[in-house]
Amino acid sequence: MSSQGGVQYSKIAEIKGPLVIVDGVESVAFDELVEIQTAEGKRLGKVLEVGNGKAIVQVFEGTTGLSISGTSAKFAGKVMEMPVSEQVLGRVFDGLGRPIDGLPDPIAEKFIDINGEPMNPEQREYPRDFIQTGVSVIDGMLTLVRGQKLPIFSGSGMSHNILAAQVARQAAVVGTTDEFAVVFAAIGVQYSEAEYFRRSLEESGALKRSVLFLNLADDPAIERIITPRVALTVAEYLAYDLGIHVLVILTDMTNYAEALREISAAREEVPGRKGYPGYLYTDLSTIYERAGRLRGKKGSVTQMPILTMPSDDITHPIPDLTGYITEGQIVLGRDLFRQGVYPPVNILMSLSRIMKDGIGEGRTRADHQEISNQNYDAYSRAQEVRALAGIVGKAGLTGVDLKYLEVGDDFEKEFLTQGVDENRTIEETLSLQWKVASLLPKNELTKVKDKFIDQYYKER
Repeated sequence: MSSQGGVQYSKIAEIKGPLVIVDGVESVAFDELVEIQTAEGKRLGKVLEVGNGKAIVQVFEGTTGLSISGTSAKFAGKVMEMPVSEQVLGRVFDGLGRPIDGLPDPIAEKFIDINGEPMNPEQREYPRDFIQTGVSVIDGMLTLVRGQKLPIFSGSGMSHNILAAQVARQAAVVGTTDEFAVVFAAIGVQYSEAEYFRRSLEESGALKRSVLFLNLADDPAIERIITPRVALTVAEYLAYDLGIHVLVILTDMTNYAEALREISAAREEVPGRKGYPGYLYTDLSTIYERAGRLRGKKGSVTQMPILTMPSDDITHPIPDLTGYITEGQIVLGRDLFRQGVYPPVNILMSLSRIMKDGIGEGRTRADHQEISNQNYDAYSRAQEVRALAGIVGKAGLTGVDLKYLEVGDDFEKEFLTQGVDENRTIEETLSLQWKVASLLPKNELTKVKDKFIDQYYKER
């Protein structure tokens, strides 16, 4: 049966988990938007699969209360789109992009397919410009570059959400008048966490240059599939249409992958590792690869997805596959977290692969790469000495070994440890790195040039 704006079918073959299977359909397309209509109202969904006259529809609000009789499906003939305009800045939306801040819908300038358009690799521009987060361990050792995708791997109960909110409040592009915005998508979070994110951005004044998407843990799991795509659609509009540099923070991608597994199980697909669908890598890449810069466009989309590793297992499929797609990772360490260090970043397991192209003379400071390398070297050596001291005792260590022990402690207490609201400039961060390195005798500084030692070394 045809109706205005779409084709309606009333033959529902089956309702299974979050899926509705519609029978006798014709000319239906993959990802097409569907209105599931019942006597109580309407729910939205999208087509997951089509074949043999059947369409499998994923219902965003869930299928609780639906029955085969009295339910119909209206296929809209178009994919899901997000209305966008400059008015989305400063607003709070739910996981499907509907306002939840008590204000009316923003007036749309255009409607954009939330699945995005693949970037032409030939049009991509290499990321080279520094983003200052105000967090020393990120700016100094794991520098974030515009257009980069740098995930945070965390464990259950650790302070990743506090770090995410701090980065959202403090992140900025320095040395330029270019505009900067943050798109923050909370996926499957507790109500208290969602309120923390909202309050944190409101009280710091950062909300006016941010767009917040909140998908709560008690919202239907299916909405989690949509939330990052809606957020990235807004980010792409701000970046490529309005010329704004945008940082997208997605937390928690583990909840996203769990929702994907739930749908996969409902479709009775052959499970892959730990029950996740075999296309998990491909699906994650459709989100992560939306970061980047385009030639001839002023703005950029930088991504910082956050995911919790089940049982702190970095070989779990979600962090494992994420690591293949993204350009490095920031790993939070359980030992440092237990010691009360914030942010508890384990730098020896972390890496920013394109940091070297976003720092140095003309971007941060000429000595940045070398002092960072020196800090890595010294902290790594300190860890070895700590292990040795556990066997032979401090009495069995040499004078230089004891200096490295001191460096390890100083690095964690002075450089790594930072207040939740402490916003350090890149100059302050580099000064702290030199302060830590200056605990060592000059002849131990083998990673930095003599001219930098003469300029910045201050014996302690």
